[in-house]
Amino acid sequence: MFKIAKTAFASPFVPGSISFDSSDNELLTQYCVTERWTGDLSNGLFRLGEKAARMHGLDQRNCGLLNLVRCYEPLDRGRVLELFEQAATASSSFCFSTTINATGAPRQPVFCVGESTGLEQRYAGTIIGLFLFPRFQLDRVSQVFKPQ
Repeated sequence: MFKIAKTAFASPFVPGSISFDSSDNELLTQYCVTERWTGDLSNGLFRLGEKAARMHGLDQRNCGLLNLVRCYEPLDRGRVLELFEQAATASSSFCFSTTINATGAPRQPVFCVGESTGLEQRYAGTIIGLFLFPRFQLDRVSQVFKPQ
């Protein structure tokens, strides 16, 4: 899944449609590890939380985009790079899902949602988002689904 849409502040969510209470948070925490991240488009530097950096196999929380996506499924890397490139050119909301392939470890699904802002003004803008890591991992063997 790779989706991007221009941000439309003129069309906000329907009031009450994004309510989130403590029971929702408990349920989300039961099924996923979540962590925020930020990206500075003026220097191309992303800042991850400790858990997200560890899940991506990174030694440091600050990294470039290529280092971030290096552990993703090979077929997804180009799509994720393209999505971030589009988000860096116009204020957008986006999401993607892929799998992290760390050497010798089970594959870890990852979902990402985010938005880019500040690109229409004179400064370079920022990207902010959230990683969601389901609390399960996949076998090392790729599962190929053949259409019937």
